[in-house]
Amino acid sequence: MFRFVREAFRDIRNTGSVWPSSPALAKAMTRGLSDLRGSRRVLEVGPGTGPFTERLLKNLRDGDHFDIVEMNEAFCRDLEKRLLVPHRRKRPGVKVALHAAAIEKAELQGPYDLIVCGLPFNNFPPALVRSIFRRMMSLLREGGELAYFEYAGVRTMKAPLVGPSGRKQLKGIAKVNESLRRKHKGKRELVLGNLPPAVATHLRKSKDAAAQRPARKKKKSRAKSRA
Repeated sequence: MFRFVREAFRDIRNTGSVWPSSPALAKAMTRGLSDLRGSRRVLEVGPGTGPFTERLLKNLRDGDHFDIVEMNEAFCRDLEKRLLVPHRRKRPGVKVALHAAAIEKAELQGPYDLIVCGLPFNNFPPALVRSIFRRMMSLLREGGELAYFEYAGVRTMKAPLVGPSGRKQLKGIAKVNESLRRKHKGKRELVLGNLPPAVATHLRKSKDAAAQRPARKKKKSRAKSRA
C-alpha cells in the first residue's frame, strides 16, 4: 500500500487515486473470467500494484495467456518480483508477460477474451480516452468483455473544482463513456466496498458495432456543370 501511495503522489495523473483498489472491486472487475471456457486470453491495462492482477493470476488455468501492460517502471518492478516471478515458478503452464509501455504503444497480439483496465480515464483528455478505448476494442474479440471503472460521482465532484476547460474535458469523457455503453451493451455495477466507492462498467464487444455507426453524409459537389 505504501508503495502505491508514494507513486500516486508522485504521478497522480496516471495513478488516479492515493489508495489501491479493494478486493471487492477486484472481484467485480474480474468476474467475467469465470464465464470463459477452454484456453483463455486475458489482457490487463494499468494494474498499478496489482489488486486485479493478483485475483486474475489465482483464477488462471494451464493453457491460458495473460498479458499485462503498465507504463510505471516502479510498479513493473514490484509486479515482477512480488507476483509474476513466484507465479511462473508455481504455474509454468500459464503464459504471463509484462509489457512496460503505454497501451497505445505496447506490442500485443490479440484477440483477447477479456480485458481488465484500471486506468484513471477522468484524468485524461477526451482524445486520449478515445484513443485508448479504440486500441483496447481492436484487441478484443467479438463477444469479448472489457471491464473498467471510475469512482462514483467523480465527474460531479470534480466539476466545481476545475475551470471551464476542465469541465469541458469532463463532459467529453462522459460522452465517450455513454457512446461505449450504447454500442457495446454496457452494464454498470456499484461497488460500495471500495475507498472511495466505485462503479465497474462491463462492455461486451458487439458484433454489429460497426453497423451502429452513423453513415457519413456525402458532400455535395459544388462544381457547376459546363454547357
